[in-house]
Amino acid sequence: MQNFDYMTPTRLIFGKDVIVKLPEVMEKFGKKILLTYGGGSIKKIGLYDKVKELLSGFEIYELSGIQPNPKYDPSVMDGVRICKEEDINVILAVGGGSVLDCSKAIAAGACYDGDPWDLISYKVKAQAALPIVDIITLAATGSEYDCGGVISRTETNDKIGYMDPHLFPAVSFLDPTYTFTVSKKQTAAGCADAMNHIMEQYFCEDSSILNDGFMEAGFKSLMTNAKKCLENPEDYTARAEMMLTCTYGCNGIYALGNSQTGWPCHGMEHALSAYYDITHGEGLAIITPRWMKHILTEKTVGRFVKYGVNVFGIDASLDRFEIANRAIDATYKFFESIGIPMHLREVGIDESRIGEMAHHVAVNEGLEHAWAPLLEEDIAKIFTDSL
Repeated sequence: MQNFDYMTPTRLIFGKDVIVKLPEVMEKFGKKILLTYGGGSIKKIGLYDKVKELLSGFEIYELSGIQPNPKYDPSVMDGVRICKEEDINVILAVGGGSVLDCSKAIAAGACYDGDPWDLISYKVKAQAALPIVDIITLAATGSEYDCGGVISRTETNDKIGYMDPHLFPAVSFLDPTYTFTVSKKQTAAGCADAMNHIMEQYFCEDSSILNDGFMEAGFKSLMTNAKKCLENPEDYTARAEMMLTCTYGCNGIYALGNSQTGWPCHGMEHALSAYYDITHGEGLAIITPRWMKHILTEKTVGRFVKYGVNVFGIDASLDRFEIANRAIDATYKFFESIGIPMHLREVGIDESRIGEMAHHVAVNEGLEHAWAPLLEEDIAKIFTDSL
């Protein structure tokens, strides 16, 4: 087991109707709020009106239109400008992971005098950030319980995972009923995103019985509950368990003491969604089984055996590589069964920019140091196999 230094300062407030606690929570941070949200779904479900009603005694400024794969320009830049011009005390992010990721970059940029991209690109380390409170409406990214976010800069095809200890949300409200109206496409993509978060920690050199069991339960929870949510979108128990499983995804708790993995599938998918702006969870689902096939060797087969036996119930007496290949096939078939397109061509990606994307990943993501090292030619092969 590896050494670690761990802290999660975020307060989770979980359950139906917990939003009633919002005024007392926000009061601690000040009266001037930047309310951030996306394309208007929070208005359709009545959440926007409820927030405004609960916070009627506060001074609220709004930043709407935050897109999936949130953009540095205009969203981050506009948010930073509002915070500075209006002397904002706290950011309230209402929506999915993209809204919260964008809000984290805004929170840091608002406390920095230079170009906020300096912080996102790690040129400069943040010294402070505005406090963030969030109300999550999509089970997927786990951004509500971690200190990171992913920001896209369209003009350079960069999509950067930005992490800083100042960016943990102060408080996260998790009401599973707000996910009842999430579309089948986004429910499935959220499940795939969260499953890959666990995979990026599971497939490693050094692990423990405790962590393996925790992550294996996470896989099974997501697969079971995603199907229940697709069959009955208002199944509260399924939505609640799926939401909490996703929340644990990126804050490190699944893999305390495990060795590092490099998060290779995220490194590769960031290029896909930076170049083509595809749905992140779908991109991960497409490339993950191809990555698994590509890295299956004598060195890695043991982890795939454990994954196959403990997650999918594959017969442990079979040949190791037979178990591993069955587990990879089962992963593919699960994603396919919940309606995810399983080829890049289905989401508008052809072979024309594979070399360019592979080079971008090889230069920027450091995957040569991953648990199963990937060079530029490996990345290009995985992309090609995913077509």
